[in-house]
Amino acid sequence: MTRVDFYTGSEDKLRTACQLSQKAMQSGMRVLLHVPDAETANRLDKLLWHYPPTAFMPHCHSGDAEAGDMPVVIACDENFPHSELLISLHDECPTFFSRFERVIEIVGHDAEDAARGRNRFKFYRDRGYELKHTDLAKLRA
Repeated sequence: MTRVDFYTGSEDKLRTACQLSQKAMQSGMRVLLHVPDAETANRLDKLLWHYPPTAFMPHCHSGDAEAGDMPVVIACDENFPHSELLISLHDECPTFFSRFERVIEIVGHDAEDAARGRNRFKFYRDRGYELKHTDLAKLRA
């Protein structure tokens, strides 16, 4: 069954996605960063070219020919080159999440995003998924 991790209190969800992608990649996992639209995909792509500042994180878009070999793939469609780790940057649970071994949900620190995050948490919990929670605000303190 899919394991679901929530990272709450993110000040910048795209940067958090980059940090978590780098950590997963260093652990040998392949990452699919799923975003709601092409504009967000392009913003994330540009950020990944500069993150981390002292290294390079190989990545591409899901439609690119090399997507099957890349450790980090950005998608806004349902073209999945693997089913290891899904990092979702959506306001609602993606309908295809159960195809993945692990899902990461990133929740911002503002009240509206936190409320949407609680709804997603409840969705997974009510269906019996194993949940883990990390409060990023506490890690910064």
